[in-house]
Amino acid sequence: MLGGASPIASVEIDITKLRSTKGVIQLCLTADPTNFPSCVDDARALSRRVPARERTIRVEGLAPGAYAAALIHDENGNNKLDTMMGIPREGFGFSRNPAIGFGPPRFSSARFVLDSGRNEQDIRVRYLL
Repeated sequence: MLGGASPIASVEIDITKLRSTKGVIQLCLTADPTNFPSCVDDARALSRRVPARERTIRVEGLAPGAYAAALIHDENGNNKLDTMMGIPREGFGFSRNPAIGFGPPRFSSARFVLDSGRNEQDIRVRYLL
């Protein structure tokens, strides 16, 4: 590492249990607990959209530290998680695959630490309907 250079981290997110290749995967990766899981007000959050046929998302150039990831399987491509009476109709998942109760998990349940270098995270997609 060069003197004064910041360490750089990367993460490879492997996605499992998708029920189809329709639509897209929307990923939110954030280090800000107040903006998890949506990343809406987080200027430093990373959002990615990839075709659902891709099962791996690689993110590079990250600062080492604590992050949490959330994803949805937007099967109809309308840029949101469709729900029926508050229950998700499309797939969703979180880093560390925490238990799901009513609503999304807390940042601390999905939190993982990126060290400088290459890191891996597996996210299992869940469907409730």
